[in-house]
Amino acid sequence: MSSRRNPFRDIERMFERMSRQFEDMPWNWQSEFGEQPLWSESPSVDLAERDEEYVVTVDLPGFDKDEITVQLSDRTLQIKAERSEETDQRDERFIRQERSHRSVSRSISIPEQVREDDVSASYNNGVLTVTLPKTGTDGESGRRIDIE
Repeated sequence: MSSRRNPFRDIERMFERMSRQFEDMPWNWQSEFGEQPLWSESPSVDLAERDEEYVVTVDLPGFDKDEITVQLSDRTLQIKAERSEETDQRDERFIRQERSHRSVSRSISIPEQVREDDVSASYNNGVLTVTLPKTGTDGESGRRIDIE
């Protein structure tokens, strides 16, 4: 007996792959006034399923814990990190300044409903780990997750 492929899952994987490829491109936008380059990138993400929970691991090197926002809403985990580096040396004229602003974001679809009140997050050595306990019920609303 052969297993049947789900064409909708294949299409979803194709869109995820295309999205990752697009997000991984090294875009360098100048700000509206051409002063500071803005780098936006997509962090590497692992989503693992365990018996009783999902575990999302995200590489966010160079960010402080308070620069990271984690939010869960309707089975979508949104991770954003943003930092700005201000320099007090205003008398210098930069020919190129790439360290002024860094922003990353990623949305991950969780395969099934989780117990939102029991979701936890920790950040250690540039790696964010979000643990999402599974549940069998639907209908909970979104919530922001504090990072330990």
